[in-house]
Amino acid sequence: MKKHKVVYRLQRTKRKRAYVTAKREITFEVKLATRLMLDEFYFTWNKNRLEVLINECIDNRDEERFKELSAAYRPYILD
Repeated sequence: MKKHKVVYRLQRTKRKRAYVTAKREITFEVKLATRLMLDEFYFTWNKNRLEVLINECIDNRDEERFKELSAAYRPYILD
């Protein structure tokens, strides 16, 4: 495993003392992994929500709303 470089950002505090604290920044890999997990979560949640709404339209025989929702659902099924 290669070593990761740690970046520190120095900040002044708002207290009366004049000293500097160091904070460790979040690495790019952690930011990327978090973003990918959130994207997958939103994709799955939106797809499931649209499936439920489409099924309700089928049960209620609401053809206009079904067409709107199925158009919104198309990007989720294209691979």
